[in-house]
Amino acid sequence: MRVFVTGATGFVGTAVVQELINNGHQVLGLARSDASAQKLIAAGAEVHHGDLEDLDSLRSGAAAVDGVIHAGFIHDFTRFAEVCKVDQTAIETIGEVLAGSNRPFIVTSGTALVSPGTLATEDMISPFNPAWPRASEQTADAVAKLGVRTSAIRLSPSVHGDDDKHGFIPILVNIAREKGVSAYIGEGLNRWNAVHRLDAAHLYRLALESNASGARFHAVAEEAITVKTIAEAIGKQLNIPVVSIAPEVAADHFGWFSHMAAIDCPASSKWTQEQLHWQPSHSTLLTDIENGIYTQ
Repeated sequence: MRVFVTGATGFVGTAVVQELINNGHQVLGLARSDASAQKLIAAGAEVHHGDLEDLDSLRSGAAAVDGVIHAGFIHDFTRFAEVCKVDQTAIETIGEVLAGSNRPFIVTSGTALVSPGTLATEDMISPFNPAWPRASEQTADAVAKLGVRTSAIRLSPSVHGDDDKHGFIPILVNIAREKGVSAYIGEGLNRWNAVHRLDAAHLYRLALESNASGARFHAVAEEAITVKTIAEAIGKQLNIPVVSIAPEVAADHFGWFSHMAAIDCPASSKWTQEQLHWQPSHSTLLTDIENGIYTQ
């Protein structure tokens, strides 16, 4: 297939582009800068100039291909509600172009807020949360009614691997460096799930090639890792104390990240693995931390 990929030069998107090309697909990658364009050319992809807020560029990109992977998102948490709206409008715009064609359209979501406190599974529908107003899945469901074959990849809170500069582990590492301690909240028994970015990229391709419609796939290689365990691994690498922070002062220590530092979000990918014959095979989160890719 010829595939339009947004976020094509991002941490996950770069791996998706390479996965697609290595498996015989052609990629039309969205690029908002000359540097991004050069990166795509070097990877063997075609360049489509534009960005998520340039709706004409999204329309023309979607019109020129057999399917779309929307992996782009503006990671600016200082204007989170605004960038969530940009994401929603981008999905709607691409969906309008694909309407009636039954072409595949893969959007990106997350596992963290599917069912906090219990094991999240693919059949659970994420409720809209005004405090975390990303509506990728809800928007994709609306687009599906136009005759578009939509599905969602729910990424783990930690998509890890080389060159991870803006994910949640780098945030924890930066806070630990700044504060001089690697911290967790309370007993630190709240759990995250994790996936290596190359395993996630493989899942995007399998989802694109499948005949699924309306499905939620979990990019989860590890169901549950306690935040205390993550903090201990970071503390060991930085050679700093590992400490517990009381919940009532967590916001002082972690700032805007305190909500994610406290969330308990184990997730399963059993159904995803069975449906798409997806078998994660790359390094675990703790192995990557212990190998120093976040602290060197």
